[in-house]
This record gives sequence, structure tokens and C-alpha cells, in this order.
Amino acid sequence: MKVLITGGAGFIGSNLTRKYLEKGDTVYVVDNLSTGSYENISDLVEKYPDKLVYQNDSILNDNVMKEAIENVDVVVHLAAAVGVKYIIENPLSAMETNILGTENVLKWVNKFKKKIFIASSSEVYGDQEKAPLSEEDSVIYGPSDKLRWSYAASKLVDEFIALAYYRTSNTPVVVGRLFNIIGTNQTGRYGMVVPGLIRQALTNEPLTVYGNGKQTRTFTYVEDTVWAIMKMMENPNCNGRIINIGGLEEISIYDLAKKIISLTNSSSKIKLVPYEKVYTKDFDDMQRRVPSLKKAKELINYHPEYNLEQSLKLIIKAIKKNIEQKDSTSSRRGKTRKGVKEGEKSNP
Repeated sequence: MKVLITGGAGFIGSNLTRKYLEKGDTVYVVDNLSTGSYENISDLVEKYPDKLVYQNDSILNDNVMKEAIENVDVVVHLAAAVGVKYIIENPLSAMETNILGTENVLKWVNKFKKKIFIASSSEVYGDQEKAPLSEEDSVIYGPSDKLRWSYAASKLVDEFIALAYYRTSNTPVVVGRLFNIIGTNQTGRYGMVVPGLIRQALTNEPLTVYGNGKQTRTFTYVEDTVWAIMKMMENPNCNGRIINIGGLEEISIYDLAKKIISLTNSSSKIKLVPYEKVYTKDFDDMQRRVPSLKKAKELINYHPEYNLEQSLKLIIKAIKKNIEQKDSTSSRRGKTRKGVKEGEKSNP
């Protein structure tokens, strides 16, 4: 099978790319690296030179999307502006990518009648505090001058467009609402909480928790997410459906920080930071986000294999290794520089 993964060099995309390649499929990746990283797939490019085709380009490029989609069997659309920090700092480009980019992909998917997975987000539920959140629940948003809601609204528009193609043209579309995906190659650069807290704990820095820390989340390990996406693409009964993909354990961000300190044996303390010091004074946050997984269980027999503690331990191990490698490299460079200086001094 030939698979196109938009955003395939990103966190989720690179893990999905790896799984499809291991399965024996040919994967085409389109990613402009705005939030992804070539390092995520560089080893795959070398290992699968005849099975992986990477193109550094934007999903807004009409010709690129037309050619890529025409020549594959299925499309997994993950390319999007992600991360609270990125959305706040780049509101216009984020909206363009999420809405215009998705519409461009769907236009060509519809023309060539390919099956597509659209990655949506738990953010679409907005300021809902009920739990668990069902795919049929209403959404509640704050005022439009609060930029946080622009991301939620853009992903909801993506869902509307996707379902419109399904209803009017019978385009095989699956929408997955993803709940706080975490994994070993996730970066904290755009405001992702878990890698940021773990890195702080491993370096014995204060763990910064925004607001009062009472906001709760469920976290999903990326391996479970990738498995779910592949199963949804295989199952025709998922066509035209919106399906939650998430974890089982609800935890407050404050308790998450405490758990990370315990698992890393860190001497760090927890530091509460007001939202306005990080984002804006008008920043809104969702206080609770817990998915109903009933539909996912019924359609693809989804049962997350990784609990929160297992997930955190895997991520801690990976980040610790990364820190040690950087420290080792820095130490070697320091010794080299010192040796050069000493040689210069002894030179006649």
C-alpha cells in the first residue's frame, strides 16, 4: 500500500511513518518542518531508501498535494499548527494551515476518491467541564478575542469540511479527536507539558505549572495512537465518523508534576506560574479533558496498552539519554578547545 502522511516528520507523524514502513508499505511524507523535525525521520530515510519519499513542502501547495494524493492509496492528514505557545505566537499562519491547508488536502482527496484520516483535537470541545466527553457532546467556546479558541475553532471547521465531503460526495473520511498524545520524541518547544516538566525534573530545575495546577488531563502514549489510526484506516465502518482517541487516567497537572518528580528522584520543587506571564492576560484554559472511548472500543476494539506511569518512564529514559549525550558532547568539545589552547601556549 502507498500512504501519504502530511506532517510525517512531526511527533505523531514520524511514529506513524515508522509503523507503516515496518509493515512493508511505501510512505510519502510532505512536511515543511514548521513544527516537525527532519531528525525524526532521518534514520528512516537511510533505512528505507526505496520505501520512504520525503518532500519538504507545504500542504498549501496545490500542485504538490494534487500529485502526491493522486499517486497513493490512502492519506493520513496530520499536518497542522500545534501547541498552545505556537498558536498564540502565530495566530494567522496557524489558522491558514489548519483551515486552508486541510481544505486543500480534502479537495484532492475527494477528486481522486482516496480514504483519509483527519487528525482533530480534544480542543474542539472547548470549555466543557463534563466527563467523559462524548463525540456527540456540544462544544463551548469563549470570546473570539481570546486567541486560545482560534485553534479549537479551526479544528472544528476541519471536521465540518471533512464531514461535508463525506455527506455530499461519499468521500471516505475518518476524523480522530486526539487527547494529549505523549511519547519519546515529543518536544516541549511549543508548550507540550510532559517533555517540558521531565526535562526540568532531570536537571533539578523548578517544575513550572501554569495557573493553579488543578486543571486535569488524560494522556495517551503515541504507540496507542498510531495503532488506533491504522485500525481506523483499515475499517470501513469508521468512515464518516468522529472518534475520540485518548487515555484512561485523569490527573491534574500539579499531580502530574509531583509524579514526574517522584519517578525521576528529582530535588526539584513545583513553581506555580500565572498564565499571563507565559501567554496573555486574557488566556483561557480548559479545566477538564477526559474522553469517552466507547465508540473507539466498539469500532476498533481500542484499549490503550500504556498506562500513564509506563509512558512517563519511557519518556524519562529517552530524555535522560538525550541530556547525557549532549553533556558528553559538550564535555568533549571543552576538552578539545582546552587542548588547542595549551598547545598554542607551548608552541615556540
